[in-house]
Amino acid sequence: MNHDLYQHGAFDNSTACPQVARTHKKISNGKSLRRALGALALAVPMVLAACGGGDGKMPDDIINPPATRYQIISFGDSLSDVGTYAPMASKFGGGRFTTNPGQVWTQVVANYYGATLNPAFTGGFGVPIKANPDGYGYAQGGSRVADPAGEGNLPNNAGAITLPVAAQVQSFLATHGNFKPNQIILLNGGGNDIKINERAVAENKITPAMAADNVRTAASELAGLAGSIVQAGGRRVVVVNVSDVGKTPLGLTRPDSGVALTQLTVLFNDTLAQVLRAHQPEVTNAIITVDAFSFFNRILASYQAEGFVVSNTAVACNLSPPYNSSLFCSPQVYAVPNADQTYMFADEVHPTTRLHARFAAYVQERLATVTH
Repeated sequence: MNHDLYQHGAFDNSTACPQVARTHKKISNGKSLRRALGALALAVPMVLAACGGGDGKMPDDIINPPATRYQIISFGDSLSDVGTYAPMASKFGGGRFTTNPGQVWTQVVANYYGATLNPAFTGGFGVPIKANPDGYGYAQGGSRVADPAGEGNLPNNAGAITLPVAAQVQSFLATHGNFKPNQIILLNGGGNDIKINERAVAENKITPAMAADNVRTAASELAGLAGSIVQAGGRRVVVVNVSDVGKTPLGLTRPDSGVALTQLTVLFNDTLAQVLRAHQPEVTNAIITVDAFSFFNRILASYQAEGFVVSNTAVACNLSPPYNSSLFCSPQVYAVPNADQTYMFADEVHPTTRLHARFAAYVQERLATVTH
């Protein structure tokens, strides 16, 4: 079975999904906490998108359940985080980086394959960190690929945990041993590395060349992690690239309207594709690549036809600093009652429930072509 890395780089922007039918306070307001939450509100500027069918529209779900059930394991950042910070954020009606109580794409994919994805760790922001042996959702909001200094991280567990994606993989291996044939591994990362480096350039802390080097390194590290997962027994490793950070609401507010963010995103994705393509065939054949960048731009270009009312010009959640992250978003603060379905963005960088579901449907369709 050949899980090809596609015609253009390692990611395809031409695959279309077939038309299918729908299946179915008590937190301190200290300065440290405010600073951490303010940073985390901008974490992981990767916006997930999904593909269109023959008429350019996206399915809400795959029409038939899969013939084979798989256990889902997830590594990444806030786009994949299934509730690391829920013990704190649930006090506000939140818990995940979306329009709560909606699910993120990794949960939707897990449900589709007959599984439930729970966080591997919970805590942060002053709440003691707890390991959950039955949790296979290792992704954490604010995490970078390899650098522990993620978005919102503070010493002594005062902010976000931000265990790097590389450390997440090592934590899984230390707890569970090698990967099993009945597992699908979902892997994303890089959005925080892109955003942190772009901001450092804007603040004259590093040069553009340094930022580019840092982003290339992060992309190479993510590709290396995919390879190490395969070497540790992973047979179905879904690698998601970074969607266009420059076209998020955050990007539109930058002095250059997101140009630098887009450039760094393209650099990250190109490097990721090149390094993945250089892997040995036995590794390449186990990797399933998903091009979030192309599909996000596609859905943005025809957002109304895709069922959205608001694209990247406004957000679904009415939140104020320091709690202006979708981590704290609940129906009580929706811009309109159905904002989780009519807006693309929950906050400046994170998808709404509907956009998460759209992307999950694309991933499910992609997996259907390579799993049996």
